[in-house]
Amino acid sequence: MEGENTKPKILIFGGTGYFGKYMVKASVSSGHKTFVYARPVTQNSRPSKLEIHKEFQGIGVTIIEGELDEHEKIVSILKQVDVVISTVAYPKFLDQLKIVHAIKVAGNIKRFLPSEFGCEEDRVRPLPPFEAYLEKKRIVRRAIEAAKIPYTFVSANLYGAYFVNVLLRPSESHDDVVVYGSGEAKAVFNYEEDIAKCTIKVINDPRTCNRIVIYRPQTNIISQLELISLWEQKTRRSFKRVHISDEELVKLSQTLPPPEDIPISIMHSLFAKGDSMNFELGEDDIEASKLYPD
Repeated sequence: MEGENTKPKILIFGGTGYFGKYMVKASVSSGHKTFVYARPVTQNSRPSKLEIHKEFQGIGVTIIEGELDEHEKIVSILKQVDVVISTVAYPKFLDQLKIVHAIKVAGNIKRFLPSEFGCEEDRVRPLPPFEAYLEKKRIVRRAIEAAKIPYTFVSANLYGAYFVNVLLRPSESHDDVVVYGSGEAKAVFNYEEDIAKCTIKVINDPRTCNRIVIYRPQTNIISQLELISLWEQKTRRSFKRVHISDEELVKLSQTLPPPEDIPISIMHSLFAKGDSMNFELGEDDIEASKLYPD
């Protein structure tokens, strides 16, 4: 059995953020020595950030405080680890180019996973606000490829818990549910904890080096209308479906001010168009549930 000392050491950028917390916990629970590079705690830091720092320290995570423009500090940390995972959130995507540069200088990183974990950006062409959002991710992909850094690009589709809460609003008292488009388009809902656990398996798998891994298990593919019906069965309630048409979504994406135009464009892409299911997986595609059936 692989010993703890032989497992890759992992450095996570954005580890105190929404999805980053899942990734850190998955890394630790899998027995990896885990480092988190996080912005410094100040007097103005939210109490929740202080709490997550304490929680991480309690489970053995090494937290390094710093900014992404501290090049020499990042290079020195990189030389202590084997794998880098970025979970930085928008609008910080292009700041990952600083990580790419530091990895190239360090020269020892065996795998880099940039902040992807959403739709497969090279295969979708959404409305302009979401397209501009994805283009920043594509720029980072191309920079990693050009630098010849060993990578894995993870397309995890929809964060299950996040989008179920957005669509069904289970913590609110309401009788209606908003449906984007017809509600019939299929989407892939993967729970954040599962995405993180699977990603930790990917980092040391030679089959996934310099490849895109798509998380599309058949059991997690569902339409909005099917999701609402399941929720009605569970709660023994009926909800009024309030549809926002494709045309209305397009108009909202054109009239809402930035950055409010991005979320509505995302909802149009994922739920009105069904972009996460609008392309077939071929023989050369790697689907995560086929790699790791358990």
